[in-house]
Amino acid sequence: MADPTTTTATPAAGADTAAGPKTMDAGKWANKRVYHRLVIYTAGIHIFAGFIILLFELGSRNK
Repeated sequence: MADPTTTTATPAAGADTAAGPKTMDAGKWANKRVYHRLVIYTAGIHIFAGFIILLFELGSRNK
C-alpha cells in the first residue's frame, strides 16, 4: 500500500480553484453540490421571510 502522505503525481492543469483544490465525494464534485445547496437555502430563507411578512401584514389589518 502506498504512503498517503507522499504524492508522486501532480494534479491536472486547471483542476484547482482559487479557493483551493476541488474535492470529489462519491464521484461528484463537492464544490458544485455546495453551490446548489446555497441556492436552495437562500430561496428557502426568502420564502420563510415572505411568509412572516405576510403574517404581519394580515395581522395589522385586523386592528
